[in-house]
Amino acid sequence: MTAFVIAAQRSAVVPRGGAFHRLSIEDLGAPVLLAALAACGLGPADVDEVIVSNALGAGGNPARRVALAAGLPDRVAGLTIDRQCAGGLDAVLLARALVESGAARVVVAGGVESYSRRPMRLRTDPDGGPAVPYDQAPFTPWPDRDPGMAEAAEALAQRLGLSRRVQDQWAVESHARALRADFRAELVTVAGERRDAFARPLTLQVAGRARPIIGSITAANAAVAADGAAFVVVSAVPRGRSLRITAGATVGADPAQPGLSPLAAIAAVGGAQGLTVAEVMEAYAVQAIACVEGAGIDPAIVNPGGGALARGHPIGASGAILAVRLYHQLQRGRGLATIAAAGGVGCALVLEA
Repeated sequence: MTAFVIAAQRSAVVPRGGAFHRLSIEDLGAPVLLAALAACGLGPADVDEVIVSNALGAGGNPARRVALAAGLPDRVAGLTIDRQCAGGLDAVLLARALVESGAARVVVAGGVESYSRRPMRLRTDPDGGPAVPYDQAPFTPWPDRDPGMAEAAEALAQRLGLSRRVQDQWAVESHARALRADFRAELVTVAGERRDAFARPLTLQVAGRARPIIGSITAANAAVAADGAAFVVVSAVPRGRSLRITAGATVGADPAQPGLSPLAAIAAVGGAQGLTVAEVMEAYAVQAIACVEGAGIDPAIVNPGGGALARGHPIGASGAILAVRLYHQLQRGRGLATIAAAGGVGCALVLEA
């Protein structure tokens, strides 16, 4: 059985502390889910399952909360996954598997993330001492192979000889493309916001004054933490504008070099041959550059409406946002969405018009 993406919608992406800072996960996700169903002429009663990627919400099954808030039938259990940045694309791949296996006819899949409302984390002391706050959980059992994301990006820049100026130029182009793009078909108004808040007329001169994070990695060529939601509707029956899901893969790679992990996933879905558009995650400019060059993708077809450098990075939702963007960008041929995740995990999705 073939799986089709028959609708795809997203909220705006807003840096943390912005217009979405008071919204719960369900307040952010439910309107987007309902808009995706409405876009393909389906209603809550037509849904068999909801799969939601969420990386920062600390449990409680956000998928169930979003499904109930959207008025879906009680029988829709909701499945929450956490594969960090890759989770939003993984949700789509899981939906594909359910549909192709015949276990479901209609699955809504995507991601919701609120950086603004993420819970504080404390690590208990087994000897009875005070709990210790922490921001990032470990992604491997080996500290020497579990670099911070910015540190890993800088190591990649050094390995590939990519200067700060080259990275800044990528960021400048990302913002320029975002400012030229028309996102009205894919955006849902949430809390009065229907515009990606971060895109701006960035220049090399402005980027050159950006705050350094480490080495050549700066606030200009790294994506900002953000809030956002995105969903696609995956169905066994095409309706209206339907794109076939023809390939998908999630592959583990070297955890010490997470930025290169999409290369294995891209190879697993058939590589870059014949692509007409590609949505490549820009958590860091160097990561996007390395994946585009390493996979042999034509830069001219990459992120035609700008990338996460011009939007922000709502971790669990970022992969789903790529899927939404790909759905609306792909008018002919074969399109790719790909993303890297901490711990050395890469995910890729291929749609065909």
